[in-house]
Amino acid sequence: MANNLLRVDPFGDVARFDPLHSLEDIFRDFRMMPSLRNLEAEPRIRVDVSETDDAYLVKAEVPGVKKSDIKVAIDGNQVSISAEVRKEEEKKSRSTVRTERYYGQHARSFSLPQEVDDTKSKAEYRDGILELTLPKRPGTGGRQLTIQ
Repeated sequence: MANNLLRVDPFGDVARFDPLHSLEDIFRDFRMMPSLRNLEAEPRIRVDVSETDDAYLVKAEVPGVKKSDIKVAIDGNQVSISAEVRKEEEKKSRSTVRTERYYGQHARSFSLPQEVDDTKSKAEYRDGILELTLPKRPGTGGRQLTIQ
């Protein structure tokens, strides 16, 4: 029994001038409580945006989604990506022991520095990655202000 004891110094973090050091441990323990297991934050659509002289190139991670369940909307310089992840039907003879997969609606919106020509835009979806080619609309770029 004595081998399972853990020595704790309640003033250790304060002495190192790091009072919030163990705050992450508190939240990790709180998140692992069984009653709150299903309240974890939904995964985000992660996005990489690069730029050429005439277009923006967007790569978005949208794993586990069918191509038909992804929607992309373009309004000027605003780009919105949404996807619905659907739950697979399980057989009645099985009971779930643990589930970590998220089912529901994912959405992400962001603004680009210049308006996009939505009539020439292209989208491809392969291996969980959505690739968007968004040509810039000519004559709509922002202008640089001269600081006086």
